[in-house]
Amino acid sequence: MTNPLSGALEPDVPGFQFDLAVPTDARKSLAMAWLALGLLALLASGLFSVLLVLSRTPQLQTLFPVADFFRVALVVHVDLSVLVWFLAFGGALWTLSGTTRLQFMAWCAFALSALGTATLCVAPFVEPATAVMANYVPVLDGPVFLGGLMLFGAGITLLCLRSMLAASPVGVRISGAGALRFGLNAAMVTTAVAVAAFAWSWATVPQNIDARAYYELLFWGGGHVLQFAYTLLMLIGWLWLASSLAPSLKLSPRVVTLLFAIALIAVFLTPITYLAYDVTSVEHHRMQTLLMRYGGGLVIGPIALAVVWSLRAAPAPSSETRPLRASLVSSLLLFSAGGLIGFMITGSNVRIPAHYHGCIVGVTLAMMGMVYRLLPQLGFLAPRSRTAAWQPLIYGGGQLLHIVGLVWSGGYGVQRKVAGADQVLRTTAEVWGMGLMGLGGLIAIVGGILFLVIVGRSVLGARGAKA
Repeated sequence: MTNPLSGALEPDVPGFQFDLAVPTDARKSLAMAWLALGLLALLASGLFSVLLVLSRTPQLQTLFPVADFFRVALVVHVDLSVLVWFLAFGGALWTLSGTTRLQFMAWCAFALSALGTATLCVAPFVEPATAVMANYVPVLDGPVFLGGLMLFGAGITLLCLRSMLAASPVGVRISGAGALRFGLNAAMVTTAVAVAAFAWSWATVPQNIDARAYYELLFWGGGHVLQFAYTLLMLIGWLWLASSLAPSLKLSPRVVTLLFAIALIAVFLTPITYLAYDVTSVEHHRMQTLLMRYGGGLVIGPIALAVVWSLRAAPAPSSETRPLRASLVSSLLLFSAGGLIGFMITGSNVRIPAHYHGCIVGVTLAMMGMVYRLLPQLGFLAPRSRTAAWQPLIYGGGQLLHIVGLVWSGGYGVQRKVAGADQVLRTTAEVWGMGLMGLGGLIAIVGGILFLVIVGRSVLGARGAKA
C-alpha cells in the first residue's frame, strides 16, 4: 500500500485504504497528456458557459442573438464539459492503473481524441449548422462538428480497446488498490459498451426522420450507459479522496468490488434491451432509464455512507488536504441534491437540467479533487493556498444556487432548452428564479476559472522550481 499523498510504500491496512501509486515510467507522460486534454476542454467549455449563462439571465439576455447563439453555445459547452472532460480524465486514470503494453496504440488513441476535440471547438466558427438539443450528446448538425465527434469517438474506442489489453490484474486477495483497479476496469468496459450501444443505434435508427428525433434516438441508449462510467469514476474519486483524509474506511475492498460488479451487471443488461425492444420504442427508453436508476442507486448509497462516516473520524485537515476535503464534501452534496431533484421532476421544464446539473457537477467536483490529489504525484506542486481550499466551495455553491434557481423556476413551468423571450417569464417569481440561476451560474464560472488558475500555478511553479 502507498501513502495517499506521497506515493511512498507503507504497510498495508487491509480493507480500509483505497489508493493507487502513480507510476514514473512512460505511463506518467501519457496520463499527463490525457489530463491536459481534459483541462483544456474544461477551459474551452468555460468560455462558452460565460456567454451561455448571460444569454438566459434577465436584463442581460437581450444583448445576445439568443435564438441561435444560446443553442450553439449550449451544444459545445455540454460536449466539452461532460463528454470530453469526463472521458479524458478517465483516460488518465486508466493509463495510470494499466501496464505499459501497446504504448504506440495508446498515443494514437490520444491523438485521435485531441484532434476530435479541437475540431469540436472550431466547428461553430467555420460552418453554419443547426444546433440539435439531443440528450446526452447534443450536436451541431454539420459535417465539421459531426466529423470531430467521430474522431473523438474513434479515439475513445481505441483507448478502451488498448486499456483492456493493458489492464493490470486486480489480484486474488483484493486490497483497496485492487478494488480501485477493478472499478477503473469496470468504468473502461462500461465505456466500451456505450460505444457499442451508439454503433447499434446508428445501425438501426431510421435516417429519414426529423433530426431532433434521430439524434435523440441515436444517443439515448449509449448515453445512459455512459452515466454508469461517469458514476464509477466519481465513486473511485470519493474512495481515493476519503483515504487521503481519514485513516481508514469502514468498508471492505471486497464489498466495494461487489458493488462495482453490480453496476457492471446492470451495464451488461444493455444488449438485452436492444434485442428485446426496438430502439425507437417507448419500452426501450423506459428499460434504459430503469437500468440507470436502480443499477446506479444500489451502488452509490453504501459507498457514500461509508465515505461520510469516515469523514466524521478524520483528523483536522492540513493545508494540503483542505482542497481535497472541500472537493469531496461538495461533490457529495451536489450529487445528492441532483438525485433528490430527480424525484421532483414532473413534465418537461427546467427541473430536468437542475437534476442532471447536480449529478454532473458532483462528478466534476470529485474529478477536481482528484486532480489536486494527483498533481504532487505527477511532479507538480501540491495546491495548499486558501484559494485552493475555497475553490470547490465557490464552484459547488454557485452550482447549488444555479440548480435551486432552476428548481424554483421549474415549479412555475419554465421550459428547458430555451432562452430569451422563448422562456416566457410571466411573473416576478419566475424572473427571480432564473435570476438566481444566472447568479449561481456566474459564481460557478468564477469557481471553474479559479480551478484552472490553481492547476496552472501548480504546473508552472513546479517548472520554475526545476529551472
